[in-house]
Order: sequence, then C-alpha cells, then structure tokens
Amino acid sequence: MSKIIKQMQMDAMKKTFHGVRTLVVLSQTKLGATAENQLRLNLRKKNVLLHQVKNSLARKVFDEIGIPMKDVWGGSTVFAWGPESVKDLSKTLESTFNEFGKKDPKFKEKITVKAAVADGQQVTFEAALKMPTRVEAIGEIIGMILGPGSQIASILQGPGGQLASQVESKTKEEPAAPQAA
Repeated sequence: MSKIIKQMQMDAMKKTFHGVRTLVVLSQTKLGATAENQLRLNLRKKNVLLHQVKNSLARKVFDEIGIPMKDVWGGSTVFAWGPESVKDLSKTLESTFNEFGKKDPKFKEKITVKAAVADGQQVTFEAALKMPTRVEAIGEIIGMILGPGSQIASILQGPGGQLASQVESKTKEEPAAPQAA
C-alpha cells in the first residue's frame, strides 16, 4: 500500500473518530458476513457504530488524537462507539452479544472485548460496565455537596429553634402579679 493511500486512510480515520472519547475495542474472528451484517444493523438501531481498522494505522491515529491504547493491537480490531457514556455503550454491546449468543452458542468465541475507553482513558470492560453515566455522576456530586450543607443548616437552626421555643413559652405564660411594696 502506498504512502499516499495510507495517509488518506489515516485522514479518513481521524475524521471518523474526531471528538470520540468513549468507545469499546473488540476483536472479531470467524464471524460470517451475514452474522456481521445482522450485528451491525442491530447495533445501528441502538445508535452504536462499528468500524474495523488496520492496527498499524489505527495505532498512529489514536496516538495523534490523544487516546493511546496498550495491548489492543493484536489480531483484528473493531471499534464500537455511539451512546453518550461508556457504561451505556458497554451495556448495549453486552445485551446485544447475549441476544446473538442465544441464536449461536459459539458467538461469544467469535467476538470478544479487548478494552474500553472512557473519556480518552483505557479501562477494562468490566470497569466500564460499572462506571456511572454523566447524569449519575452529576447526581452523586450534587448529593455530596448538599449532604454536608443540610447538616450545617440543621446544626445552625437547632439552637435558634430552641431559643425561639423558650421565648414563645415565656410570652404565653401569665404575667406575674405586681408585688406590693
């Protein structure tokens, strides 16, 4: 393959993966054309795209765009990307693979997960399944911020509430009779 063709392929790959920060790296072997087409169509309905790459070119492209990956460049390599979070993507892939595994018991041998990339950092697929989505992470952060704040507010209101209660009870008491001198 000439240098010009390789450069054109790398440029096309850069354009395809521009802005992609979450993806799953797969290995696909002995998967027939019909099964692969059905898999791609099924995943496309779920907004997941698949792209098979040439390892040497992909390694250069991903190093250039700031997503260095280790131990994923052996054998065939397929990238899956699409939904907003790596957790959503991983769960979608897992459920789809389980569906296909019911039809073909050897399916899980034909397609395997090498790694996942979450916001530009390589992680294991198991870790990607457990990572919070963006909305879940924001909810956790808000909970962490509001928790101590509400405790501080209740601590500050406690003595003030007691004082107000005592003042109110004193005002409800009957005034004492004036003492004669």
